[in-house]
Amino acid sequence: MPKIDPNKPLPHIHSREIVAQSKFFRVERLDLEFSNGATREFERMAGGNRGAVMIVPMLDENTMVLIREYAAGTHSYQLGFPKGLIDPGETAIEAANRELQEEAGFAANELVELHKVSMAPTFFNANMTIVLARDLYPKQLEGDEPEPLEVIHWPLDNADALLAREDFVEARCIAALFLAQKWFKEQ
Repeated sequence: MPKIDPNKPLPHIHSREIVAQSKFFRVERLDLEFSNGATREFERMAGGNRGAVMIVPMLDENTMVLIREYAAGTHSYQLGFPKGLIDPGETAIEAANRELQEEAGFAANELVELHKVSMAPTFFNANMTIVLARDLYPKQLEGDEPEPLEVIHWPLDNADALLAREDFVEARCIAALFLAQKWFKEQ
């Protein structure tokens, strides 16, 4: 096992400044000094620290619920799991149940936090809690999507075919799939 120093000091932030901003994003520049005296200027997306959730909904022990929605970043329709931001005052579990209702038309009686992941932590302060949802029942809440999302049922035991699809490529969805498979193997 490699030795990792848990007490290594974080770099000192000498200054921070917002250098670009849009309706959705803020870019922050940091002037840093590391413990060895090296200095660097980093840019990162300034996060709101609200966090997000991704839900792996299970209709039964082998049937996942996926959604297909427009992805502006790739200008394509992508297949994946329901996901969204945690609203102020919500827990990750509450947000997961709300997003599941808004995007897939189901609520869950059982929600289990599987793992927390981050996306490109060198540049983003964006954390996501992966949640497994079981004992589903139909319940729809109105969401903020511009068009109805397609809801697709997919067998967990056919995950290889899902991974082979050109429209199931988001890294967080792939991680969520593997975490769900691991959870079921350990039960």
